[in-house]
Amino acid sequence: MTTVYDILRRPLITEKSNYLSSKLNQIAFEVADDATKAMIKDAVEFLFEVKVVRVNVINAAPKRTRRQNRQVRVRRSGYKKAIITLQPGQKIELFEGVK
Repeated sequence: MTTVYDILRRPLITEKSNYLSSKLNQIAFEVADDATKAMIKDAVEFLFEVKVVRVNVINAAPKRTRRQNRQVRVRRSGYKKAIITLQPGQKIELFEGVK
């Protein structure tokens, strides 16, 4: 059994997630592999005290990369990503950027 603190692993802060947060009022998180949409919604509403409209879940596939000597191939593990849409006017201070 996972708690609400185990469901959200870390925020994903990229150029695309910055665009989503500024224009579309959406936030991206890396979540636990066994988390469902309802669990993610409850965790975000409980931890950040905001209202969630919709939760989209994406399973990011693992990728193969090469090390520096080009001989060794390494497999990076996949992860589960959640894009959360907040109600208009609601914000999470973590994604506000530099003021």
